[in-house]
Amino acid sequence: MRILSADFIKSSSLLSQCPPADKPEYAFIGRSNVGKSSLINALVQKKNLAMTSQTPGKTQLINHYLINENWYLVDLPGYGYAKVSKKLREGFGDMIQDYVQERQNLHCLFVLLDARLPPQAPDMEFMEYLGTRQIPFARIFTKVDKLNKSQQASFLGNYEQVMGLVWAELPPVL
Repeated sequence: MRILSADFIKSSSLLSQCPPADKPEYAFIGRSNVGKSSLINALVQKKNLAMTSQTPGKTQLINHYLINENWYLVDLPGYGYAKVSKKLREGFGDMIQDYVQERQNLHCLFVLLDARLPPQAPDMEFMEYLGTRQIPFARIFTKVDKLNKSQQASFLGNYEQVMGLVWAELPPVL
């Protein structure tokens, strides 16, 4: 698919504040600082569409971007570690839970995972949460470019083995 236009529409702190659910949505989520905003910018070929930072936890709202004037790409707050208060982190959890469970036009949630790290408990727990609620998702491994070919093969095999202990059918990988 060729992206001809990508525009920021709005940021929302509550599901009820999101744009009308009249277009398909594809959302990105992952632990803080996994590269969600950077991936969005790369996909739409705009350096500053989604805000990026070296500091974990900068995305604190549900951010909607209108793509080709007919579907939304959504940047969700990271789960797990973020340099914000515990109360604010808990608010992220409520916001994310409301969005992924109730957003009727969510076609797929893309869970971003850092390829440099072994399977992390927060990632595994979140994916299990999605699976038990039958929320469609796929995995995207980020920071793969920082690994050599043998590290990449070893990493993916290890991830598949660990997930295979819990999952009868593994979610797709992009």
